[in-house]
Amino acid sequence: MKKIEAIIKPFKLDDVREALSDVGITGMTVSEVKGFGRQKGHTELYRGAEYMVDFLPKVKLDIVLSDEDVDRAIEVIVKTAQTGKIGDGKIFVTDVERVVRIRTAEEDEEAI
Repeated sequence: MKKIEAIIKPFKLDDVREALSDVGITGMTVSEVKGFGRQKGHTELYRGAEYMVDFLPKVKLDIVLSDEDVDRAIEVIVKTAQTGKIGDGKIFVTDVERVVRIRTAEEDEEAI
Protein backbone atom coordinates (compact mmCIF):
# COMPACT_ATOMS: atom_id res chain seq x y z
CA MET A 1 0.00 0.00 0.00
CA LYS A 2 1.08 3.56 -0.66
CA LYS A 3 0.14 7.00 0.59
CA ILE A 4 -0.07 9.85 -1.90
CA GLU A 5 0.23 13.37 -0.54
CA ALA A 6 -0.63 15.86 -3.26
CA ILE A 7 -0.27 19.61 -2.75
CA ILE A 8 -2.37 21.46 -5.34
CA LYS A 9 -3.92 24.85 -6.01
CA PRO A 10 -7.24 25.25 -4.15
CA PHE A 11 -9.33 25.98 -7.24
CA LYS A 12 -8.30 22.62 -8.75
CA LEU A 13 -9.68 20.54 -5.85
CA ASP A 14 -13.13 19.76 -7.28
CA ASP A 15 -11.69 18.86 -10.69
CA VAL A 16 -9.12 16.51 -9.15
CA ARG A 17 -11.67 14.88 -6.84
CA GLU A 18 -14.07 14.26 -9.73
CA ALA A 19 -11.31 12.91 -12.00
CA LEU A 20 -10.10 10.51 -9.27
CA SER A 21 -13.68 9.40 -8.65
CA ASP A 22 -14.12 8.72 -12.38
CA VAL A 23 -11.24 6.19 -12.23
CA GLY A 24 -12.55 4.54 -9.06
CA ILE A 25 -10.47 6.30 -6.40
CA THR A 26 -12.87 7.79 -3.87
CA GLY A 27 -11.35 7.90 -0.37
CA MET A 28 -9.23 10.89 0.54
CA THR A 29 -8.59 13.43 3.25
CA VAL A 30 -8.38 17.10 2.26
CA SER A 31 -6.62 19.79 4.30
CA GLU A 32 -6.24 23.49 3.70
CA VAL A 33 -2.55 24.30 4.04
CA LYS A 34 -0.19 27.19 3.34
CA GLY A 35 3.28 27.06 1.92
CA PHE A 36 5.72 28.16 -0.71
CA GLY A 37 8.45 26.74 -2.85
CA ARG A 38 9.87 28.32 -5.97
CA GLN A 39 6.78 30.52 -6.11
CA LYS A 40 8.10 32.41 -3.03
CA GLY A 41 4.88 34.29 -2.28
CA HIS A 42 3.89 37.70 -3.58
CA THR A 43 3.29 41.28 -2.49
CA GLU A 44 -0.15 42.71 -1.84
CA LEU A 45 -1.45 46.20 -1.28
CA TYR A 46 -3.67 46.79 1.78
CA ARG A 47 -4.89 50.29 2.68
CA GLY A 48 -2.06 51.85 0.76
CA ALA A 49 0.66 49.77 2.39
CA GLU A 50 2.49 47.06 0.51
CA TYR A 51 3.30 43.86 2.37
CA MET A 52 4.76 40.46 1.54
CA VAL A 53 2.61 37.31 1.64
CA ASP A 54 5.15 34.52 2.14
CA PHE A 55 2.80 31.57 2.49
CA LEU A 56 0.28 30.89 -0.25
CA PRO A 57 -2.95 28.92 0.23
CA LYS A 58 -2.81 25.33 -1.05
CA VAL A 59 -4.83 22.15 -0.62
CA LYS A 60 -3.29 18.86 0.51
CA LEU A 61 -4.85 15.56 -0.51
CA ASP A 62 -3.97 12.42 1.46
CA ILE A 63 -4.89 9.22 -0.36
CA VAL A 64 -4.02 5.68 0.74
CA LEU A 65 -4.39 3.07 -1.96
CA SER A 66 -3.12 -0.25 -3.24
CA ASP A 67 0.20 -0.37 -5.09
CA GLU A 68 -1.44 -1.08 -8.44
CA ASP A 69 -3.57 2.10 -8.28
CA VAL A 70 -0.70 4.51 -7.57
CA ASP A 71 0.46 5.23 -11.12
CA ARG A 72 -3.09 5.79 -12.35
CA ALA A 73 -3.83 8.17 -9.45
CA ILE A 74 -0.64 10.17 -10.05
CA GLU A 75 -1.41 10.42 -13.76
CA VAL A 76 -4.92 11.71 -13.04
CA ILE A 77 -3.74 14.25 -10.44
CA VAL A 78 -0.99 15.62 -12.69
CA LYS A 79 -3.26 15.84 -15.73
CA THR A 80 -6.09 17.52 -13.81
CA ALA A 81 -4.18 19.85 -11.46
CA GLN A 82 -1.64 21.09 -13.99
CA THR A 83 -1.96 24.70 -15.15
CA GLY A 84 1.55 25.00 -16.56
CA LYS A 85 2.38 27.85 -14.19
CA ILE A 86 4.71 27.93 -11.22
CA GLY A 87 3.04 26.77 -8.00
CA ASP A 88 1.02 23.87 -9.47
CA GLY A 89 2.19 21.71 -6.56
CA LYS A 90 3.92 18.45 -5.74
CA ILE A 91 3.07 14.79 -5.21
CA PHE A 92 4.81 12.67 -2.57
CA VAL A 93 4.45 8.88 -2.45
CA THR A 94 5.37 6.89 0.67
CA ASP A 95 4.96 3.32 1.83
CA VAL A 96 2.18 2.46 4.27
CA GLU A 97 2.93 -0.45 6.60
CA ARG A 98 -0.49 -0.98 8.12
CA VAL A 99 -4.04 0.37 7.93
CA VAL A 100 -6.79 -0.39 10.45
CA ARG A 101 -10.44 0.62 10.04
CA ILE A 102 -11.55 1.62 13.53
CA ARG A 103 -15.25 0.67 13.16
CA THR A 104 -14.69 -2.93 12.04
CA ALA A 105 -11.04 -3.58 12.92
CA GLU A 106 -10.44 -4.61 9.28
CA GLU A 107 -6.82 -4.27 8.28
CA ASP A 108 -4.72 -3.33 5.25
CA GLU A 109 -6.40 -3.72 1.82
CA GLU A 110 -9.83 -4.44 3.37
CA ALA A 111 -9.58 -1.25 5.43
CA ILE A 112 -9.01 1.03 2.46
